[in-house]
Amino acid sequence: MGKGWKTTIKSANAQKKGLIFTKLAREIQVAVKAGGADPNMNARLRMAIDAAKKESCPNDTIERAIKKGSGQLNDGEIIEELTYEGYGPHGVGVIVECQTNNKHRTAPEMRNLFKGHEGALGETGSVAWMFDRVCLVEGSKSGTFDPEEEAIEVGANEVETTEDEHGKVHYEFFGAPESLDAIRKALTARGWTVTKAELSYKAKNKTELTEAQLKEVQEFLSEVDDFDDTHRVHVTL
Repeated sequence: MGKGWKTTIKSANAQKKGLIFTKLAREIQVAVKAGGADPNMNARLRMAIDAAKKESCPNDTIERAIKKGSGQLNDGEIIEELTYEGYGPHGVGVIVECQTNNKHRTAPEMRNLFKGHEGALGETGSVAWMFDRVCLVEGSKSGTFDPEEEAIEVGANEVETTEDEHGKVHYEFFGAPESLDAIRKALTARGWTVTKAELSYKAKNKTELTEAQLKEVQEFLSEVDDFDDTHRVHVTL
């Protein structure tokens, strides 16, 4: 067989890295368009740039995205934000937020992803009732503290603990959509390093699955997440 398999793996990894850079650049572009090109005045842009640098995204790619978002570089491409709702395998509720330069391509391809796994892509509101619209602020903080007390102090309704792939503990604070900026600023003032601040969807109830069913759902979600235009995926899991 030789070493051809190594070339195939390298090529696949390069393609995936390229897709990640594309998604990061789109978020930067949308953030600039929404709040301006100064990261000191635009929290969404600042975090988008930080996320891009964390993935070793080239500076040229970041700068180009900022220029495109601010209109300094007009190549005719317009990035739109779209949301799709539907049921994945075994009745799991799914909301997919997309960023695309061609909505006429995105819609049918998204529909095919759902159909390919016996899922159904529905109209607006088809599964939204399964979620609460919330703001999500994620951060970390050194030292000893009570997460519940921190949540109360910053005006959040709920806090959950998560762990990243490196074993570092992060905390997710949830609140009313209109409280996003207030919670972010309050956490920062209390010594938190905020790594994410966005509007999100939180499942009201979790879908109960067997281990085999969960594996099938994870395979479906992996395909949805790998789709070029997918920005965020929310599920009742």
